[in-house]
Amino acid sequence: MTRVDFYFNAHDRIEVARRLAAKVLQSGQRALLYVSDPALAAELDSGLWTQDKLSFLPHVRCGHPLAAETPLLIGTDPAALASHDVLINLDNACPTCFSRFERLLEVVSTDPADRDPARERYRFYRDRGYAIENHDLARR
Repeated sequence: MTRVDFYFNAHDRIEVARRLAAKVLQSGQRALLYVSDPALAAELDSGLWTQDKLSFLPHVRCGHPLAAETPLLIGTDPAALASHDVLINLDNACPTCFSRFERLLEVVSTDPADRDPARERYRFYRDRGYAIENHDLARR
């Protein structure tokens, strides 16, 4: 069963997603950074390129010719990943593909427009028996 982690009270969702993606990469796993909004996908793509100057997080968008060889993908197509290790959700909807993954990481900001749909997703996972780990980023 998929392990679900909620990272809430994120002041900068892109930065939190970048850090989580870096940890996934360091562990030798692959991740889909689930984003359906083109503007948010572009912001995330830029954030992964412009992070620390001396490090690089190899990533491409779903549909790119190198998607199957790249450990981090941005988009909504889980079939593009070579393995379904981690799904990092930045969407307001529950990804229908989440149960294919070993882990689901939900990144939730303090914005009510983000927080309210996240509460619905939380209830959805909980009501289906998924164990949920909570990480309050305001306490860090």
